[in-house]
Formats: sequence, C-alpha cells, structure tokens
Amino acid sequence: MRILRKSERLPKELTLFHVFAVSTGAMFSSGFFLLPGLAAAMTGSSVVLAYFLAGLLMVPAMLSKAELATAMPRAGGTYYFLDRSLGPMVGTVGGIGTWIVMALKSAFALIGMGAYLGLVMDLPIKPVAIGLTIAFGVLNIVGVKQTVGLQAVLTLIVLAVLALFIGEGVWDVVQHGESKKLFAERFTPFLDHGIDGLLATVGFVVVSFAGLTKVASVAEEVKDPERNIPMGMILSLVTATSLYVVGISLMIFFLPPDQLRGDLTPVASAARVFFDWLPGGVGFGLIVVAAIAGFAAAGNAAMMSASRYPLAMARDQLMPPLFARLSPRFKTPIPAVLVTSGLMIGFIALLSVPSLAKLASSVQLLVFGLVSLAVIVMRESRIDSYDPGFRSPWYPWMQLAGIGVSLWLIVEIGLLSMLFTVTLIGVAIVWYFIYARHRVHRGGALFHVFARLGKQRFEGLDPELRSIMKEKGLRAQDPFDEVVARAFVIESPTNATFEDLMREASKRLAERAGAPTEEIEAGLLDGARMGATPVSRGAALPHVHVKGIEHPEMVLIRVRDGLDMKRSDTGASSKVFAVFVLASPDANPSQHLRLLAETAGRVDDDDFLEDWLGATHEAKLKEVLLRDERFVRLLLNEESPAASWIGKTVRALQLPHGCLIALLRREVIGTVVPDGNTVILLGDRLTIIGEPSGIRQLERSLEAIEGAK
Repeated sequence: MRILRKSERLPKELTLFHVFAVSTGAMFSSGFFLLPGLAAAMTGSSVVLAYFLAGLLMVPAMLSKAELATAMPRAGGTYYFLDRSLGPMVGTVGGIGTWIVMALKSAFALIGMGAYLGLVMDLPIKPVAIGLTIAFGVLNIVGVKQTVGLQAVLTLIVLAVLALFIGEGVWDVVQHGESKKLFAERFTPFLDHGIDGLLATVGFVVVSFAGLTKVASVAEEVKDPERNIPMGMILSLVTATSLYVVGISLMIFFLPPDQLRGDLTPVASAARVFFDWLPGGVGFGLIVVAAIAGFAAAGNAAMMSASRYPLAMARDQLMPPLFARLSPRFKTPIPAVLVTSGLMIGFIALLSVPSLAKLASSVQLLVFGLVSLAVIVMRESRIDSYDPGFRSPWYPWMQLAGIGVSLWLIVEIGLLSMLFTVTLIGVAIVWYFIYARHRVHRGGALFHVFARLGKQRFEGLDPELRSIMKEKGLRAQDPFDEVVARAFVIESPTNATFEDLMREASKRLAERAGAPTEEIEAGLLDGARMGATPVSRGAALPHVHVKGIEHPEMVLIRVRDGLDMKRSDTGASSKVFAVFVLASPDANPSQHLRLLAETAGRVDDDDFLEDWLGATHEAKLKEVLLRDERFVRLLLNEESPAASWIGKTVRALQLPHGCLIALLRREVIGTVVPDGNTVILLGDRLTIIGEPSGIRQLERSLEAIEGAK
C-alpha cells in the first residue's frame, strides 16, 4: 500500500470554525428553505417531528464518522474509511455512492437557489443553476482556503438572518392573543398520513442533515482533527436540529396548511406574514438573501466535498490517475473538480426537485449504514495503529442501531429510491471488477478480523495507519519530550553489529524496566527479523513492549561509521547512523506507536542527519529529537538573563506551568537529568522542555529581563 509523500498531501488549513461552517452551512439550504413545504405535503404538521427524528437518527452516523475521521484523516472521507475497513470493492461502492450523493445535494441546492432568485427577478431556474455550478467549480479550483473563507461568510449571513427570523417569529407567537388555540388548530390532525407517512418523511428529509458528515471528506485538510472534527460535527447537529424544529414550527403556525404544503419557498412565505412591520419588504428581502446565501453555501460545500472522492479513489487506483493530480499552483484537484461539476450539470438538467431529494437520501442512508459497520470492523480488527482521537460511545449498540435504521428508512422512502440504490451498487461493483480489481492488491481491516479466526490478513494496512499517526502527531498526554530527556545515550564502537547494539541497549533498559536483559534483547531482535523495525533516512527504530516497565523508555545510539541494515518495505540495504530503541508498557500500544511515529517524523526533517552527526555532546544529541517549539537552551553565566538562577536549587525556580529542566550539562559531570535538589552553578547549560505556551512565556520573561539591563 502506497504511503503519501508530503507533496501529495493536501495542506492543513481548516480550523474548528471552518469545520462548523462547512457542516452547518451545507445544511441550511434545501433542508430549511425548500424541503419543509414538500415534506409537509407527505405528513402534515408532524413534519416537525420528522425533522427532529431525522436529526436524532444522524447521531450513530455522526459518531461513527467522527471516530473514523480522527483515526484516518484523509481526503475522500467515507470512501477511504470503507476501503480500509471493508476492502476496495465496498470502498468503490461507498466512494461512488457518496460522490453521487454530494453531487445530487449540490445540484439540489443550486436549483433551490434559482427558485428563490425567481422571487425577485425573472430568471430560468435550471440555466441559472448550471451557471452557478460553473462559478463554484472555478472557486474550488482556486483553493480550499478561499472556498472555506466564502463558506464561513455565507454561513454567518444565514445564521444571522435565521436568528432574526426565529426571534421575530417567536416574539409574534408570544404576542399573539390566541397562540395556543392557533397552535392546536395548525397541529390537528398531527399525522395526516399515519405512521407510514411520518417514517417516509423522515427518510425524505435525511438529506437535510447530509452536511453534518461532509467534514469527513475534507478531514485531511483539518488542523488538529482529533479535536476539531468531532466538536464541529456535534455543534452542527445541535445547531441544525434546534433551528429546524423551531423554524418549521413557526412556518406551520403562520401559514395555513394548504399554503405550506407543496410551497417551494416556505420561509419567504412565512416572512411575508410576520415581517410586515419592516418597510418596503425589507424582512422578505432579508430572507431571500439568507436563502440564496444558504443555497450557495450548501452548493459550494457539497462540490468541495464531492471532488475529494475521485481524488482519493484515484490515489488508490480505483479511478484513473488523472483525478489524483493536484494543481502545482493552487494545490487543488482540478480534474476531480471538473468531472464533479459536469456530473452536477447533468443532474440539474435531468432530475426534478423531489427526485433529487429522494435519491440523495436513499444513497446517503446506505453509506451511513456502511460507515457504522466500518467502525465495528476497525474495532474488532484490533490493529494497534487504529488510533482514533475520538471513540464513539455505546459501542457496538450505537453502530448496530445505525445499520438497522439506515436500511429501514431506505425501504420507507419508496420503491424508486430502493431501485436506484441497488442499481448504483451494481454499477460500482461492475466498475470495480472491470477497471480496478487487477490494479489493487490490498484488503481492508476485515481481513484482520479474519486473522483472529485463523484466516488471512492484509499486512499493508498497518504501515499506512502508522504513517497517518505520524502526520497527526502526538497527543497532549504523550510524554515524548520527557522520554527523550531521560533517554540513555550510546556511542557505537567501531565495527559493532546490530546485535551488539541491541544487547547493550537491552542492558540499559533492564536497569529501569525490572525485566531480564535477555528478554528485552530477544524482543528487539525478533522484531528486526520479522521486518518490524522501521529503517529510513539513515535511522532505524527497533522497538519492543516490556512487561513490568512503568513508562516508555528510550536508548539513543549514534553510529558515526554507519551500519548496514535492510529496509522492511523494500528489502534493500541502507546505511544507518542513528538507532532509536523504544521500550513501552504493554498497556498502551497506541501511545507506543505515536511515540515511534513522532521519532520517525523528526528523522524525516531535512537537517536531521547533519545535526545528529554534528552534535558535540549528549544534550545536543537529545535536542535533535526535541521539537523546537517545546524546548529552550540556556547557558548560565553572569551575562545571562537567567543569572539569578545561579546558586539556587531546581525546586526553588519559578518556571511557567508545565515547564521543567530536563537536562543539565556541566563540564565536570557531563549531561545529567537534574532532580529538585540539584543546585545550578555558573557555567551550567540547561535544556528546559514544556508545552509551547509555557516555553513562549519563559522566553518572553527572559527577553524582558535582557531588555531591562
């Protein structure tokens, strides 16, 4: 399985607000401004309950996607999750299916935009929608940061006007002399077409919440995905469900049933009733502006998400390699954007509004069910490198509910939607067997589940997940800097073999682990023989789990003359000048892999080998591995801004919270790890580690002292 190079990865530019904007902005378009009237025709005033239930039923899909996205933040989201969990055939079905859903959703939104534009000017809806598709295609080519920038602006406009709409509507209800009586009239009868009509409507409006999970498709571009993805999705769900329920209740209250049912612009119709106090139709105009902004946000977000699916599938050879190309200038997938735009234009030209909604909802539900199944497979595979920053609660019952509900609602939507879903599955499978089957040589985590039953497993998945761990970096609680600071350092003797080095490293580790030297040595050598020792860019990373060890320990070995070792990925011989031995407790295998991945990430730095071989003493060797923003080096002399520390114990110093003196180098004793009673002397060299905020605070305080001299 191919690991992405840095030049092939999409830049991480999206923050929590961008995540919220992409998700929320995609929902407040057709779901609020267009569908309520069509949904009310299917079930009556119980349309409010239908929206609430649809939002509630999104929870399993949201939690499952959040878990998968924090474990595997890659472009293509759903496709990538399904491919790596259930295998490339199911990945093809999920990838093409979600691509179609997003294109349908975007086309749906742009048709709705045309409908609202028709309220203020005489324009043909479908030609306008096609023109908008072209415009948003160009915007998506220019760059994702510009795209989500527009998304954020549009989302703020929509939320601001909706807040005004709901605030004014609630105020009018409170002031209405017979509000209770009118509410009773509007909500009676509640179920116009019984339970079946309600359930069919729930399935029909599921597309209104599709934006909630779109974030997964741009997860590769999200900063700090383990925090921002689940938080953004949860905030979006709460916001959307609340505004849907309250907003649609107001539409039911202010519009007679015959007027609401089938109305393609229900929000504008309601605004005409209770915004009559604003002069010149300003209230109505605000709603039209918000609707247009909402549709633009949804169309834009759906196109951006959809274009990442052919990109991700082409990376994996399930689609032609043309779609994997990124523009050298804009770093965006131009071919994928162009083909997605063409697909949308076809949907706009050929399908009606209800058809777009039903087809999008049915395929979306299929994908939601598969995503829930993917979480079960990934958990049961027990791959150590499957390391989500967010884990779905109530596993596996939440996922089983997601599978069952999805299949049930597909049936409730209707025969046409079921036929379309089955046809799409068939087309995707045929494409896989005709084009992709002979090009891909991988399986999913499902094979790891089989391995537990004594059958085959796919060995390529674990290295790929480890590469993703390296990109994600450490978690706040991972003690990488502390492990490096207290690490043993060994200068390799001339002509020493790998076995000699592992024997010496095992002796050092045994001092702290309380385990026999022979046991540690055997584990390290067995790992090397089995190809589990990563070798790259002049460094080898043998590692082992040790029973009885309390926390991770490391040995740093410098081999100035180089040591010939075989790479586990290619089998070729490679010269190694650094050997980093990591030993960790059995209890936390994921943290062990994150520490290993962070070490490998430091090795990938262009200046690593030069700095490593040029380090003049032990402290500098360790500083090569420490992250620049997490340590500061000080020389204590009379001119130093920290001169007041001389003569004090480490315990007596007032360091910022989270900072500690990790290393002390003194000419007489060399480099040591000081304790609280160590007295700092003139000429000492200190290495202080800590969180970036604490290090910045320390640097500012020292700069202030220096400036005051």
